Amino acid sequence: MFENMVEAGCDEAGRGPLAGPVFAAAVILPDDFHHPLLNDSKQMTEKSRDILREVICKEAVSWAVEQVDAEEIDQVNILNASILGMQRAVRRLTLRPEHLLIDGNRFKPFDNFRYTCVVKGDATFAPIAAASVLAKTFRDEYMRRIATEYPCYGWERNMGYPTREHIDAIKRFGYTPYHRKSFHPKELEPTLF
Repeated sequence: MFENMVEAGCDEAGRGPLAGPVFAAAVILPDDFHHPLLNDSKQMTEKSRDILREVICKEAVSWAVEQVDAEEIDQVNILNASILGMQRAVRRLTLRPEHLLIDGNRFKPFDNFRYTCVVKGDATFAPIAAASVLAKTFRDEYMRRIATEYPCYGWERNMGYPTREHIDAIKRFGYTPYHRKSFHPKELEPTLF
């Protein structure tokens, strides 16, 4: 976006689920980086994301992935948790970027970084798309791992999102320590009657 400037793309994965952390990534790509599969991670197949994760981790100038767990999400809310995760990821980069490209329309200033918010940036800018891939693949891997602790929720399939299977399991088995307590679908709200 800015000529001859070290830019990091930032994105998150997991804002909408009922369980699990939100993951955020920051990525600085080489100026000449190009890969035909790179796109918004939500538009890609799991296989393509896995291929790209390996390429990005190997070829990026610097990259970092952070997570904000359910307890912290409940304390600060999901928007602030997403921003916090991106800020933490940026701080872990081995090279300080001169500018941040943020996917979405909200961010908060920190550490004197210049930044630009870009709605649907993961479909427009390669560094954001790369961050999107890392956040999504690291989160999916985490959800598959914790699914073995609580197999009845189907997290290896629904990744903690409010699917029928997941909602029915909460009704039957209750919440786990991985569940976010601060928001839930209408179907899980207590009724007065």
